[in-house]
Amino acid sequence: MGRGEREIVGRGVRLAEAAGRVGEDLDRAVGAVREALRPLHDGLAERELANIPVARLRDVTEGRLRLGELERGGFRSVRDVLDAGAYRLRQTPGVGQRTAEQAVAAARQIADAVRETVAVRIDVDRPEPATTALVAALYVLVEAGPQARRAADAGRELAARLRPLLERAGPAAARWRMLFAGRAGRQGALAAVAELRQLIEEAEQAGLPEEFAQASADLLRRPDSDLAAWVDFEVRSAEYYSLLAEVSGRGPDTAAVEGHLPDEVAARVREQRLDDTHCRVALRGYQAFGARFALAQRRVLLGDEMGLGKTVQAVAALAHLAAQGESHFLVVCPASVLINWTREIEARSTLRALPLHGPDRQEAFADWKGRGGVGVTTFDALRGFPAPGGGEIGLLVVDEAHYVKNPLTRRAEAVTAWADRCERVLFLTGTPMENRVAEFRNLVRILRPDFADKVDEQDSVAGSTAFRRAVAPVYLRRNQQDVLAELPVLQHTDEWEELSRSDEEAYRDAVRAGNFMAMRRAAYARPQDSAKLQRLRELVAEAAENGLKAVVFSAFRDVLGVVEDALGGRAVFGPVTGSVPPARRQQIVDDFSAAPGHAVLLAQIEAGGVGLNMQAASVVILCEPQIKPTIEHQAVARAHRMGQVRPVQVHRLLATGGVDERMVRMLENKTRLFDAYARRSAVAESTPDAVDVSDVALARRIVEEEQARLGVATTDAGRMSTAGIDAAGMDFAPMDAGGIDAAGMDSAPMDAGGIDAAHRHAEGAAAE
Repeated sequence: MGRGEREIVGRGVRLAEAAGRVGEDLDRAVGAVREALRPLHDGLAERELANIPVARLRDVTEGRLRLGELERGGFRSVRDVLDAGAYRLRQTPGVGQRTAEQAVAAARQIADAVRETVAVRIDVDRPEPATTALVAALYVLVEAGPQARRAADAGRELAARLRPLLERAGPAAARWRMLFAGRAGRQGALAAVAELRQLIEEAEQAGLPEEFAQASADLLRRPDSDLAAWVDFEVRSAEYYSLLAEVSGRGPDTAAVEGHLPDEVAARVREQRLDDTHCRVALRGYQAFGARFALAQRRVLLGDEMGLGKTVQAVAALAHLAAQGESHFLVVCPASVLINWTREIEARSTLRALPLHGPDRQEAFADWKGRGGVGVTTFDALRGFPAPGGGEIGLLVVDEAHYVKNPLTRRAEAVTAWADRCERVLFLTGTPMENRVAEFRNLVRILRPDFADKVDEQDSVAGSTAFRRAVAPVYLRRNQQDVLAELPVLQHTDEWEELSRSDEEAYRDAVRAGNFMAMRRAAYARPQDSAKLQRLRELVAEAAENGLKAVVFSAFRDVLGVVEDALGGRAVFGPVTGSVPPARRQQIVDDFSAAPGHAVLLAQIEAGGVGLNMQAASVVILCEPQIKPTIEHQAVARAHRMGQVRPVQVHRLLATGGVDERMVRMLENKTRLFDAYARRSAVAESTPDAVDVSDVALARRIVEEEQARLGVATTDAGRMSTAGIDAAGMDFAPMDAGGIDAAGMDSAPMDAGGIDAAHRHAEGAAAE
């Protein structure tokens, strides 16, 4: 015994301190959120109680409480009763001790219920000191990520194992202590040192000291400024609200979260552990339950309403199975969402995602078979792959599962063949199945043939809750209004699409001509095979299935014409363009708002994005990214504003590898913080052009880079200059009476300001 033992004890002490510290740091960060939340929550509860009339106390006491004297005494609300207390109530003529005590007890019962149910919402357009403090406190937890919680849990567990060993090994820390420890004490100390050495080595091999240090550093990191915290909240609001619900413990109703499942099914799902080791984001409560449902029930259909994150729940299930040792997974989806799936898997988990699509799909399939990961393929491509052997696939995920509702189609046959070989299968669809019992039965027959014949049409007739209870072993659906009590009212999704062959040809032609605006709308130039248009149809169809209204924005009138032709039908209103007189524009919006159920409004973004309120819409689709971030913000704000009672889902259609990707990257990198600041300034609200990057410079750079990337020879009109962008890129035409031209862009003749001037002219006309 000597220096070696003392060194081990010293390492153990330092490791225990680091392990304990990370838990303390997490507790401190959580405490800061609770401290910031308390005044907001209490203030909201107080305002709610002030609006509840005294008469409601009678409901709590089943009509036994006499309230006439209280009301005549000037007590109007439940809050008045609580503020007064029993003593002051007794001073009111006709109010005795018993009545006063009963009134206060009933008021407290109502107050407890209110405090349990009120949900704090963060208004990004009205940042106040109290909400800023809450956002800044949440920023720490969001930035630290779920790995901080995992590190804290591991730290607490390790510290609990280290403490008794360090106590027993204490005599070995100093020579004089060993001398006075006695024989038994020395032997015990040496044995503890041996156990301590092994535990330290295990922790170091697992990288725990580094995890603790990183988590503690992350949990101590504050936002650079209040502005930076607000900007981050706008970008990742779902994660903020998820953590807020977790910290406050005030999530949605448990029965709603569990989709009104019968007790025996819900209990089995609750018992299912969810390993989030490979997850990069924190799940909301209902999302964690959905992932556990898929794992516990093994072969199921997740039918959450659009906007609730079915993809995230599927990724969480994949991540759990990967942590349990599974290596191969397959996602089957429409081609329009293949890129989105790949990006979501990579962004939200540590799993390897591999597209099995395109001309090299067989080579990619062989790579996936050999190395594992999450293969992502399409319904059509799936038919070209051999079905797996039993036990090879950890989980088969089928997105937009209603695509295989007809068992006679080849895609349904291929999915069935794969599903028969997989122990776990997860179907996803936002289409409500309650009114499509025959289609639902066909899907269930793939998942659970033994259960399909038990699906009864009468269960649907009895209502959605009765239907869900009857099919609970295989079907889980939650609605937004049930589970979004503390979720953001604005949810952004970038819908990345891979251009079709004809899209690519149109895009190359536009690049060769140096025509920036033609490049931006090339994805709609050949509608019969447009990848973006196909995804737009799917989004509108899903909105229709859920009875939601949608507004479709584009900068280009010809794109809106293509969309109108593709959608057709009586439920399409507009388009609202700059050449439509203001009174007529408002009438179109009013007709759209008054239409019962689902409807679609088409609007040119600079005409529909100014002066019109579209809060009837809860789905916003942007056909292409805009040159100015402020234009998108103003357009989305038409729907996401006071009076909107449902969360607004914003879907921005983007094509990979070309002008869209370059525009998004440039605008995000160069204007994110500055634009967020400017949107809160009075100057920027009136002159949004003042805060945006130079459009001419951006356009020139993008066109030149795309010409170089594609290796295309440019025409004379396509040679890059200000005149080239002006003449070839904007499709100008003479102005009409409304200040808008007849071309696709509805723009004015260019001045020295280039594209900026065209935008200003269009904005001015739109605001008339």
